[in-house]
Amino acid sequence: MSRLPCRDGSAAHGLRSRQRNPVQREGQCNEKDGVQLTATAHRTVQWLEKHQVALYLAAMGAGVLLGLTLPAAAPLMEAAINPAIAIMLWSTFLAIPLTHLARGFRDVRFLGILLALNFVAVPLVVWVLTRPLADQPALLVGVLLVLLVPCIDWVIVFTGLAGGDGARMTAASPVLMVAQMVLLAPLLLLIGGPGLVVDVDHGPFVEALFLLLLLPLAAAAAVQTGASRSRAVARVQAAGQGLMVPALMLVLVVVTASQVHAVGSRAGELIRTVPVFVAFVVVMTAIAAVTVRATRLPTATGRAVVFSAVARNSLVVLPFALALPERYDLAPLVVLTQTLVELVAMVILLRVVPLAIPTR
Repeated sequence: MSRLPCRDGSAAHGLRSRQRNPVQREGQCNEKDGVQLTATAHRTVQWLEKHQVALYLAAMGAGVLLGLTLPAAAPLMEAAINPAIAIMLWSTFLAIPLTHLARGFRDVRFLGILLALNFVAVPLVVWVLTRPLADQPALLVGVLLVLLVPCIDWVIVFTGLAGGDGARMTAASPVLMVAQMVLLAPLLLLIGGPGLVVDVDHGPFVEALFLLLLLPLAAAAAVQTGASRSRAVARVQAAGQGLMVPALMLVLVVVTASQVHAVGSRAGELIRTVPVFVAFVVVMTAIAAVTVRATRLPTATGRAVVFSAVARNSLVVLPFALALPERYDLAPLVVLTQTLVELVAMVILLRVVPLAIPTR
């Protein structure tokens, strides 16, 4: 039999061990304090985590196949994106003790590095990379919208899967969200020029902050608190933590299936943005890795910095792109194209980041 979780809200296997399991740092709980999982369930979770990269690629492949063969299902898949992300984040938050979030809020150095990378380094890199698109306003506005805003949802999950500090990344997400709400419009004007006029509605930002971050976090906190008082709730916590890999697979399927047909229908025009998105991933990974080494951040914190510098808030800015005037009709598809490129990049970075930021 295997044991998950301890009464302190920690977890004791898989993803959580890659994050330098809090249980191992702070002392193992007694067997009587844990919740028993069957050996079969434990082996299943271990197998999923061992083969997660292959499973994520397979999920994306299934999404492509589903989206191309059943394009009529795209609206249904799109409607499932936010609920799937919320479940995925809830599962992730179950493994993060609430006390660790408080540490993240107090880590001014970490927050400062994230803000500098995302709102100083990223705009400079984006300005350079988008010069070849300056003659295509519809492509340019889509690229700027999506690359100038850091992710606040699945970046937490991928950070944890790569052994990064998910607690600090979670604590930083509201700060990053407020910063992008304030800075997106000025950055669009600065990089795109006065001819690129885009009204920025803060509604989607607020909605995403509540539905995709605060609500799953509150639900996870309620389960963690209840798990210390009720074995039934503790079993919910144990089962919820085991959903981590399947939940991310579901997200990959529904996101890919909802977008691949629309992107493919105008691939000839959108192909010009792909090198920009790939170059962004490569350049920002390198800049973030150098920054981590220069600032001597701890391994887990450094890995969180790399993922934050690369992952973008595509699902949040998509409503902006859809509301743009007709002359920017390609902008939403540009955002969707970036999402597909980023998903592949995130899976690859699960292998690359631990090599670039090794355990010290």
